[in-house]
Amino acid sequence: MKSIKSIIIILVVAIVGVAFATSGLASEDKPTATVSIESKAVALGVGVQWGSGVLKFKGKEYNFKVNGISVVDIGITTISATGDVYHLEKVEDFSGTYTSAEAGIAVGGGAGAVAMKNQNGVVMKLTSTKAGVQLKLAPEGIKVEMK
Repeated sequence: MKSIKSIIIILVVAIVGVAFATSGLASEDKPTATVSIESKAVALGVGVQWGSGVLKFKGKEYNFKVNGISVVDIGITTISATGDVYHLEKVEDFSGTYTSAEAGIAVGGGAGAVAMKNQNGVVMKLTSTKAGVQLKLAPEGIKVEMK
């Protein structure tokens, strides 16, 4: 029983730490675009995630696809995410590999928030809803490619 309490405390500390770390990304800036993403993830140890999305930038809509991996992941999930994009000056800069640190648990359904940044300095701040069972405790990266 004591070890379960220790694990819960560690998870709570990790989640709070990540929330503080990601809240500073682009907090003073105004969003330059918005995104919506629909994806699926399947994992047992090393996870695989794929999906598609829509970028709304300067009055136009651009379709893109996402592929990614997570290091410690268990379960099958469906993820719907929406959010704001910061530091996007031209649509070509949106493509790339976005990385972040995320710690969260979703069982049956839950919500999460994450901020991710790519090699071009573009930041996505997403709020997601997950269906399924997923335990994630490791850094994650997703690759975005314009269609």
